[in-house]
Amino acid sequence: MPFRRFGRPALRIAARTAVVAGTAAVVSGGVAHHQQAKANQEYEAQQYEAMQQQAQMDAAAANAVAQQQAAMGVASQQAAVAPAAAGGTDLVAELQKLGALRDQGILSDDEFAAAKAKLLG
Repeated sequence: MPFRRFGRPALRIAARTAVVAGTAAVVSGGVAHHQQAKANQEYEAQQYEAMQQQAQMDAAAANAVAQQQAAMGVASQQAAVAPAAAGGTDLVAELQKLGALRDQGILSDDEFAAAKAKLLG
């Protein structure tokens, strides 16, 4: 005759359920940890790539500024010679001031033309 267990079958079922649930929690925690680590690696790789691109853009901008400053140095040297030849007055600045006064309505077109002729003549 087979040996029959006596006791509380509900307790055995509850214990078995607890073991299964505990195992599932441990496994799902490990999977979540692995997924988080993978996401962190991808994020760090994207940040590194973004930093590399930013460094390249900064270098290109610095190069462009250096080229512009070099070009402006030549232009400013030429501009420094022009006012000295014109008697020390900045003709372009004076014309711009007259144009601004005309645009504001302070000078009429005739007055502007007369002042311009006086500067150029």
